[in-house]
Amino acid sequence: MRRCKSGKWSVRPRTVTVNHQRVMWWRRFKEWRQARIIRRAPYTAPQWQQAFARLPLLRGMRTDEHQRLQRLATLFLHAKTFEGAQGMVITPAMQLHIALQACLPILELGLNWYRGWTTIIMYPDAFVPERVSVDETGVAHHRRDVLSGESWQRGPVILSWRDAAEEAGHNVVIHEFAHKLDGSNGEVNGFPPLHPHMDAAAWTRDFSAAFADFQHNCDTGIEIGIDCYAGTDPAEFFAVTSEVFFERPALLVQHYPQVYAQLRQFYRQDPLRRS
Repeated sequence: MRRCKSGKWSVRPRTVTVNHQRVMWWRRFKEWRQARIIRRAPYTAPQWQQAFARLPLLRGMRTDEHQRLQRLATLFLHAKTFEGAQGMVITPAMQLHIALQACLPILELGLNWYRGWTTIIMYPDAFVPERVSVDETGVAHHRRDVLSGESWQRGPVILSWRDAAEEAGHNVVIHEFAHKLDGSNGEVNGFPPLHPHMDAAAWTRDFSAAFADFQHNCDTGIEIGIDCYAGTDPAEFFAVTSEVFFERPALLVQHYPQVYAQLRQFYRQDPLRRS
């Protein structure tokens, strides 16, 4: 910056040119690197075709969406590490199955939304971690919960392969990766970082009203086809409605159209169009 004779601040043209050149160089380098990763990926066309065919929620995608999802999943697989627990051997088909589902929510957001962690741990079946909590009197309580998935805010995503492979309208992969998106602003609370054009007050209003109505339905035994686990807290409500948004969008529109509209803005997708 320099001061011109008029007393106003102006930018040196050379500085702008240099910075612009740096940005352009970085973009070209990034594109070249990503193209190289995709070109060297160890997955064949038949493997990708089989992986897409196994996931009904992807069948209505446009050709360009299909191609971009495959590209994003390839970059995701390069950036993340899979580890098998309890002696589980993870095959390329399993990796593709997880990657396509994990990348669907960020199809229009980008891989940076999954930055800051690297590992996906997979169990053959549901797993039972032991939790220790201390109450206000100082007494330690040991809990052993049966889980199909778990997401640590600054750590790995943990999945049960049996649950991830099921096609029953639920999606543990999208559920756990929705928690990752939710925690991108430092806290997993059902309020992910919203895009600049989104209204935070409207998000709070629409989700709060839907959450209260959903809890009432579950408490009074009214079944609407959405797992009552969503009523545990706002974070689980966001994760479960994200599952339903992609897996059964018509159901979410039927019961909570305002939540669907908010998720459509956040994910920048409209799964109802695909279905």
